Amino acid sequence: MPASTTKSLRVAVLADSDTRWKWGSLTATRIAPAESDVRLDGFLLRGRATPTARQLEEVGVRADSLREVTAVEFLRELGKEDHSYDVVVLALVGGAVQAVLHGLARAWDGRTKRPVVVTGYVGIVYEKLADGLLLRHGADLVLANSRQDADRFRDVYEGVGADSGSVTEVALPFLGGAAYAGNDPYTVVFAAQPSVPENRRDRTYLLDRLIRHARLHPDREVLLKLRSKPGEHTTHIEELPYQKLVQKADPPANFRLVYGHMGDVLDRTDLLVTISSTAALESLHRRIPTVVLSDLGVREALGNHHFVGSGCLASWDQLDEGHRPAPDAAWVARQGVAADGSYETAFDAARTRITELVEADRLPPLAPYYTPVTAPGYLPGILARHHLGPDGSPLPGAPAADREPSPVRQIVRRAARGAYRHGVQRVAPVIRRMGDL
Repeated sequence: MPASTTKSLRVAVLADSDTRWKWGSLTATRIAPAESDVRLDGFLLRGRATPTARQLEEVGVRADSLREVTAVEFLRELGKEDHSYDVVVLALVGGAVQAVLHGLARAWDGRTKRPVVVTGYVGIVYEKLADGLLLRHGADLVLANSRQDADRFRDVYEGVGADSGSVTEVALPFLGGAAYAGNDPYTVVFAAQPSVPENRRDRTYLLDRLIRHARLHPDREVLLKLRSKPGEHTTHIEELPYQKLVQKADPPANFRLVYGHMGDVLDRTDLLVTISSTAALESLHRRIPTVVLSDLGVREALGNHHFVGSGCLASWDQLDEGHRPAPDAAWVARQGVAADGSYETAFDAARTRITELVEADRLPPLAPYYTPVTAPGYLPGILARHHLGPDGSPLPGAPAADREPSPVRQIVRRAARGAYRHGVQRVAPVIRRMGDL
């Protein structure tokens, strides 16, 4: 019998929220070379958005191990001489990526063999393009979710004189599911976002219009798809959850709130409505009629400016009258949606690059664009937020990694996190309203 060609690949994913864990863990499996037996170890960066057990369950990705760490604890784990990771995926906000890159560069200083480091973005990149990209520079692969993003990423790196060879075009790792075939009853889904829009007036307006649509179309199911339950946090802070706003409304029987995996919700969706959620790309991938609302304007602050040229922009008035959008095929293709069936090959370039780097006898040291020389007034603050000094070494008093937190300390952490969320969702809005008096 021929010898097995299956190779083991050990991957570490460090994520700081439920959505980034979803992106990071799915990316890890998508970019793994063919015929690889992947072992996935998950690390959740401790902070305000550390996902709950329910959020992790909703993502639906199973890791071989999963634990909560600080940045310093993660760096100490990866700095051990006997660690055996082949690939490290950093699914973090930009500042955390930069801090970990500097920490890993120091931890692996002098080594000829080290893991391949991969990073990227969870979804649509519509703000802070240069800032976010330069904070991610230094990874071996910076993944771009579309042809458009790949072009923009290279332009930014080359524009500041940084190496752009790390930019690798892929697609969003969570696209998929059955193509749209219609449902009974006809179902309209509004994909809510935690921070867009951010003020009470606009969020109340959107909720009122959704409820009005349900009343105008009693034969339809109208669903408000929510990302998190009260008290939970996701990638962005949600000060005014729709669950709270809906308590003051009087929705009809065909309107309801739903949670769960976005893919499962799309299975029963006939019309997906959003402001600028990445769910729009998931919906377009399945050829589900998709609308990006223009009611509150087409503005950079909302992120819906990203969809200019898509053919998906429309208002609630148009939807109430039965409008069905027709997406522009060329625009969709440039977004990495791959509704034409080419999705399975979208990760080939990344797989090839990963294979080359994993099998290489030697990899160069990690070399981020930001250094104490290029950004002396910016970088030290970023590193300090994660208890790292200017050279990437742990600062005195950084959390120890050689022991698990005591039960009392774990309770205190949970209580502190709950208090923070209460302050964000309850106290802060009250203080702002008082300031407006």
